[in-house]
Amino acid sequence: MAIADIGALIVSTPAVRSGRARIAGTGVTVTRVVSWYKLGLSPEEIADEIEHLTLAQVYAALAYYHSNRSQIEADMSGEETEAERLEQFIPAMPRPKREFRPALYR
Repeated sequence: MAIADIGALIVSTPAVRSGRARIAGTGVTVTRVVSWYKLGLSPEEIADEIEHLTLAQVYAALAYYHSNRSQIEADMSGEETEAERLEQFIPAMPRPKREFRPALYR
C-alpha cells in the first residue's frame, strides 16, 4: 500500500479556477468544500455529495482552510461581494402563472 503525500492533495494552478486552492486532480475548490462545511455538512456528508472525492481529500481541504483561514475567508467574502454585484444586472424573473387543474384536487 502506497503512502499518500498529504501535501500533494491541495494544489493551486493559475490557469485553473483562477488560481484558487483546489483538490488535486479535480476542479473542486477548497472554498466549495468549506461552504458546504459551514452549512453544517460533516466531512462524510460532503464526500457523499461530491462523490468523486475521498474522505481524505475533504479533510485535506478542511485542514488547508484551517491553516489558511484568513486568506480563504477573504476569498469567500470577495466571491460573495462579486456575486451580489452581478445579481444587480440580472432582471427579476417573472413567476410563471399557475394553472388551476381541478382534476388534481379530487
